[in-house]
Amino acid sequence: MAQLTKGKLNYRCPSCFMRDLDIDMFYNKDTGIYSCIRCQYRGTEKDILEKNEMVRFRYGAMNQRFEKFDFD
Repeated sequence: MAQLTKGKLNYRCPSCFMRDLDIDMFYNKDTGIYSCIRCQYRGTEKDILEKNEMVRFRYGAMNQRFEKFDFD
């Protein structure tokens, strides 16, 4: 079995990151698959980037201050 290493970029595990855990994924050069050592999530770079976009949607307004609420 191939030894897993850190990839070129440190991708965060989308499954763990949605639960507010910041876990780096490891890269297998032979298969081109990233894997998480905490939750056993596995995926390609494209799959990880798509799921991380969902995380960005969740935290998109984190730095905005809402002063007016128009619920009427």
